[in-house]
Amino acid sequence: MEKDENHNQKKERINLTIREMKIDDIAKVFHLGEKLFTARIVPNLYRTWDEYEVVSLFQTDPEFCLVAEMDDTIIGFALGLTISKSGSAWKYGHLHWLGVEQKYQRQGIAKKLFKSFMELMVENGVRMLQVDTEADNLPALHFFREVGFGSPQQHIYLSLNLSDLRRQMKKKKENGRM
Repeated sequence: MEKDENHNQKKERINLTIREMKIDDIAKVFHLGEKLFTARIVPNLYRTWDEYEVVSLFQTDPEFCLVAEMDDTIIGFALGLTISKSGSAWKYGHLHWLGVEQKYQRQGIAKKLFKSFMELMVENGVRMLQVDTEADNLPALHFFREVGFGSPQQHIYLSLNLSDLRRQMKKKKENGRM
């Protein structure tokens, strides 16, 4: 009984607002993403989380960059864009990033962000919404299936660590100078 009361109190205290991201929010969103999308937490991350990614998405389609705010603090975000292909009547939407501060996860905030994002896409004539995640990111796969995505297609992303080559080139360069 006590656990249920605490759970209900927790839900009642959340005063959540989903709104369009403003230019002044970029740094806050970036720093939240830094905590969420690290190589330690997401070792297979094939897309880089950096300030240029956030700024680029905001500059491309700011209306598809949303934040979840509670008590004037940004606790989550959804960043995406639309793609229109020439010669095609279809307009595509792509959700690039969806993140919620760890202590607020599993409280429905990501679903609210996603729902607002999806509604914006529909209002803007998007016919197909796409999202991608790592094949082994089971929580993300579960979330996206739960909000209506189906037929996951596996993609393969390859990476090449150039650290060894960089060291070899540096060594050759140093040896050439001596």
